[in-house]
Amino acid sequence: MSVLRVGLTGGVASGKSTVARLLADRGAAVRDADALVEQLYAPGRAGSEAVARVFGEAMLRADGSVDRRALGDVVLADAQARARLEACVHPLVHDAIARWLVRLGGLDPRPAVAVVEAALLVETGAYRDYDRLIVVSAPTVVRRRRALLAGWRTATLDGVLAAQLGDAEREQVADYVLANGGDLMALEFAVDDVWRLLLEDADAVARGAALPPRLRPAKPAQAGPPGRAHGNRGK
Repeated sequence: MSVLRVGLTGGVASGKSTVARLLADRGAAVRDADALVEQLYAPGRAGSEAVARVFGEAMLRADGSVDRRALGDVVLADAQARARLEACVHPLVHDAIARWLVRLGGLDPRPAVAVVEAALLVETGAYRDYDRLIVVSAPTVVRRRRALLAGWRTATLDGVLAAQLGDAEREQVADYVLANGGDLMALEFAVDDVWRLLLEDADAVARGAALPPRLRPAKPAQAGPPGRAHGNRGK
């Protein structure tokens, strides 16, 4: 009996973490890829050693952990540096997630749905590792306002926005789109809709059946009421 593997992604300040929390509240097992990176960047861990090897020890703090702000300043300004970072760190994250999924499969009872929240699933092509992909979208002006209110530096935010794909590109490969330009209540209703569909998907996986296609809406996600969930054709 297999666990349904779900990727959860979206642009900066789209609300990915809020959706992850709402899915966890409904019974999903959830793993945050950024939290994994933070662990890998701790002193003496494989991630911090890889960063020091590729970018030099100037990217480490005095305790040997990665200085993520300094590293971010380097890679956001240089696409080649960003590619080098992804090449050395993403395999470590991939392996950690794979081990987590194996552990989940051995639980009794095991969760029906496992969700991995990660910002760059589409940009890196890692979304193909999952049975379903959820994209959380919101207008750029809304995401920018949220990020600045959360304390992001304008220059850093601009660099992240430039490095990430837009919502339209992410939605092209999504199975489910959550438009999060409205309030939390609207988002909760939309997550309820997606959760019901994910449970259907999980049942199909458990039975060894093919996952049903999820059809795209007639209009873009942003054109619908805030918080509405939409489906897409299977990848």
